[in-house]
Amino acid sequence: MNATSLQPSHSKVTYRGLRAFVDRLRGSTELLEIEQPVDPELEITEIYNRVVKSGGPALLFKNVIGSKIPLVINLFGSKQRINLLLGGNEPDQVAMRIQEFLGSEPPQTLLEKIQYLPKIKELESLRPKLVSSAPSQEEVLTDGQMLDALPIQKCWPNDGGKFITFPLVITKDPLTGKRNVGLYRMHVYDNKTTGMHWQIHKDGAEHYRRLKSGERLLVCAVLGADPLELFSAACPLPYGMDEFSLAGFLRGSSVELVKAKTVDLEVPANAEIVLEGYVEAGEMRTEGPFGDHTGFYSRAKEFPVFHITAMTRRKNPIYLSTVVGRPPMEDCYIGKAIERIFLPVLKKQLPELVDMNLPWEGCFHNCLIVSIRKSYPHQAHKVMSAIWGLGQMMFSRSILVFDSDCNIQDLKEVAWRAFNNVDPKRDMVFNEGPIDELDHSANQDFFGSKVGIDCTRKLVEEGMRRPWPEDMVMTEAVQNLVTRKWKEYGF
Repeated sequence: MNATSLQPSHSKVTYRGLRAFVDRLRGSTELLEIEQPVDPELEITEIYNRVVKSGGPALLFKNVIGSKIPLVINLFGSKQRINLLLGGNEPDQVAMRIQEFLGSEPPQTLLEKIQYLPKIKELESLRPKLVSSAPSQEEVLTDGQMLDALPIQKCWPNDGGKFITFPLVITKDPLTGKRNVGLYRMHVYDNKTTGMHWQIHKDGAEHYRRLKSGERLLVCAVLGADPLELFSAACPLPYGMDEFSLAGFLRGSSVELVKAKTVDLEVPANAEIVLEGYVEAGEMRTEGPFGDHTGFYSRAKEFPVFHITAMTRRKNPIYLSTVVGRPPMEDCYIGKAIERIFLPVLKKQLPELVDMNLPWEGCFHNCLIVSIRKSYPHQAHKVMSAIWGLGQMMFSRSILVFDSDCNIQDLKEVAWRAFNNVDPKRDMVFNEGPIDELDHSANQDFFGSKVGIDCTRKLVEEGMRRPWPEDMVMTEAVQNLVTRKWKEYGF
């Protein structure tokens, strides 16, 4: 393998499809290709777990026992690869682009209209483009080996079986026809049947609930989608918004789709493997247990059953997988990028918001840290209440609110301020509400308690009876003097 470092040299997403992204990584320190035989049952997980926790490369296993199809994993498991996925941009740069787009006003003068033309192109990229033929349909199978031919993993020792861990699942709302693209694991039962892990709060589950008795919901599951489409499917979009539209916006050009062969849905043209099929209202089966992103097993429960009517694929496909477990895993890097990119959207709803941090150890829903420009008493309480009313942020078990001058990305500073600034009786607010389906800490499913902690400086109007102490900060003149001496004398 070429050990040269891979440096992003452009700001536009130029790859299309999984294999194009893998080719982009080839010949660099960001991809390790493994020729030796490996077992998809537990062994790949152990290799991956060691690599991702040490900040290592993506892994392409070319010789997976029991399958002729290579398996790639850990595509998202570093800041460098996340940046490459976004066209060589930092997530904060993408956030600035979104902020500019959201803040743009309709053009009035001729010059403004000319300057607005690039934004019109961005709007055009929101609409997926339908094509007549596609690489994802080079082979069409309706019988014979399907799931049995794939290098599907059993990830952890007490898992209920093999699981497809990184499928891009496509459905349409039975009432409105609007598309949803989500990431939902699939417990493999046999060659043509899986579970469909639609958690109760997810859009796919809502589509399923809208079925009438005996009706079928058409489903396509993409195994080996374009990384940008996978990233978009992980993003917390409002109900009814097409994740392919976000992928098009991030890419700067429309996602290309092709009509599926046996169901009335559209699928990505550049996909590696597509499973076409359906779930039927009322048909449920035990799914799990499964080693989850919390680092604990989620228990076995009843979920819908997915039946495969066809598999379409490229002639020599690549199977994309991931493993979730105790942080850090590659989903942590996805989550951090989403946090940065969607900060401008959250600021539109909460103008006082300065920054937010979802620490990996909080597993996305257990801890949310924010900083605000505080301008009136008890403003932190208002922010907590607003966050608990925002989409998937309703799952936040604990919210910590700091002043704008706190660097909340530095957890040492966060801890220092919280441990020093908080009076538990005055500053802790308890609430109850919906919790994530995978949250095992509550006494019951879907509902539990939450805490908000006001870590800001306290005002007289908030009951503070003595002056709030001033931060100890050295003068800028002395800091500059010592910096010069440090360079001159080396002390």
